Amino acid sequence: MASDKTEPKGQSNEVVDHTSKAVDNASKEMIKKARIDCVDICYDRADAQRNQCAFGKSGVCCRICHMGPCRITPKAPKGICGADAATIVARNFLREVVGGTASHSDHGRHLALKLRNVALGEGNGYTIRDEKALYRVAKLYEIETEGREVNDIALDLANLFIDEFTVQEYPLATLKLAPLKQQSIWKNTGTAPFGIDRMCVEAMHRTHMGVDHDYKNILMHAFRTSLADGWGGARIASMTSDILFGTPNPIKSEANMGVLGANTVNILVHGHEPTLSEMLAATVNDPEILEYAKSVGAEGVTIAGICCTANEVLMRHGVVVAGNMLQQELAIVTGAVEMMVIDVQCCMPSLPEVAARYHTEIVSTSEIAKMHGATHLGFDEEHPVESAKNIIKRACDNYKNRDPEKVQIPNDKSNLIAGFSVEAIKYMLGGKFRASFRPLNDAIIANRIFGVVGIVGCNNPKQTADEYATILTKELIKRNILVLQTGCAAIAAGKAGMLQPEFGLEDAGPGLREICEAVGIPPVLHLGSCVDNSRILEAASEIVFEGGLGDDIGGLPAVGVAPEWMSEKAIAIGCYFVASGVDVVLGNEFYVSGSENVTKFLFEDAKEIFGGSFHLIEDPYEATDRICEIINEAREALGINKKAERKLFDMQDRRELDV
Repeated sequence: MASDKTEPKGQSNEVVDHTSKAVDNASKEMIKKARIDCVDICYDRADAQRNQCAFGKSGVCCRICHMGPCRITPKAPKGICGADAATIVARNFLREVVGGTASHSDHGRHLALKLRNVALGEGNGYTIRDEKALYRVAKLYEIETEGREVNDIALDLANLFIDEFTVQEYPLATLKLAPLKQQSIWKNTGTAPFGIDRMCVEAMHRTHMGVDHDYKNILMHAFRTSLADGWGGARIASMTSDILFGTPNPIKSEANMGVLGANTVNILVHGHEPTLSEMLAATVNDPEILEYAKSVGAEGVTIAGICCTANEVLMRHGVVVAGNMLQQELAIVTGAVEMMVIDVQCCMPSLPEVAARYHTEIVSTSEIAKMHGATHLGFDEEHPVESAKNIIKRACDNYKNRDPEKVQIPNDKSNLIAGFSVEAIKYMLGGKFRASFRPLNDAIIANRIFGVVGIVGCNNPKQTADEYATILTKELIKRNILVLQTGCAAIAAGKAGMLQPEFGLEDAGPGLREICEAVGIPPVLHLGSCVDNSRILEAASEIVFEGGLGDDIGGLPAVGVAPEWMSEKAIAIGCYFVASGVDVVLGNEFYVSGSENVTKFLFEDAKEIFGGSFHLIEDPYEATDRICEIINEAREALGINKKAERKLFDMQDRRELDV
């Protein structure tokens, strides 16, 4: 039996300066410290993998059956079974979409089940914190609310959500939240998804050896599966989180590694599931916990977020953010972290190895996400308060093991405002009694706001962390484009100071600045975690429903961008944006270049089918220009591509108004 251990071969002993792989000073400082402390981080491992498999990168390596693996070349244009490059590339692409869809949708399933437990009186500390959100969502699904108990309404909604995963023979009910024309496009193209689980299972069946070999058919199911994520699982996750934990409203906080306390017990929460992090945030200031922290010599407890868990607790509690995806190792390198609590998604298996150089304890909490070298403390959802307190106390007990000589906390941190849910945006635009997207639509029609861009996604060691996202954001707001951000891209903006209203006053174009000043919003809006990309589609739907800018999302002057993406989730997200009619700009490539047919379908033909397609643009300045061209084309088609004249009305003008 072969050993799991492999010896590195052909690696250079050259010392590489990786500080160029990050733009923020805190990361640069910790990259240097990691080198001094002899800690292997993701950039070192990326160097060891620099000669990546060309067959894998082009998508023409097939491992689906054990007659292979088969690799497509000019001399061997077909696999052993006869599959050509288009079939192989399309199958690999669909399987990546399935991975992303399953990840975000399982998040939604977990929350739907939690809502059902709460409705049955089995919440064990969890409650419905936002009844308005419950009534709002129930209305969307035509669930009767008049004269009924809150828990009865919640139970009907929870059961409906759970059915979205299992329904076999008719489309998801959540698709009805989209504009009618959008629904018609999905129906006519056969891409309206049935149950989320069925779509994932069917995708795996289609890609089994000897099943679906038509690359177009395979790719259409990729879009169909992704829609089960964006308009199914992810949308359910966001709505259920609002009901259970509260609909986000603008809230102040700070971002970057300078948020760690020199004299406090520092706990990092990292991953994507909000149930544990919510309970940690709720109990950290309990007098019992504060007293316990003082008993070990600390001044208190600092909870800080990494990655999308950071966004979840940030936008509801103002919990500070230590960093995004590529800072998870670097935060440990500060030497000041007592514990990192992880659950699912984007948690690097390297974390225990990095932590072993310091006193940090890595604690895994999910039964589906155990990690070799980490301490597994399964989160007890029947006793969540006690479970959260025990985790915090365990971190406090580790405080005495901190080595002052290894501690180096960067000073870098920036103020930010986060938590712009669609409801919050509507309130800010219209107030309590006239909340709507009307002022935004009017500003777009009047050409004061040129368009709207959603910037989403991860970090990727192949690129300089945060560089593409921050450059693009600055360039877009200069051109009067309102920017909506989620996930690690939003954290990048926060670290760069872009989530402050003052940033907009200084750098936004005159039209966008005028609107931001009038409404009181920054030009860059933090909408939440990566699962909250569904909020961007919700906002786009609200613009359509408000009127004046066409009757489907595909006609809007709007673009999506994944500047530094790296995960299967990002592929699924990109697909459901395209299938919703939105052009999507990628900062780095899909693994599809091995098939011209597949590449053409995704980057050209999809436009004719859905109204949106993919665009690969690796330079942020070029991306800005292309985004503006796409928005301009949409404005031309809508007939709004001229700035309305502003006229000061005198009394005679006012008398002539028929109001």
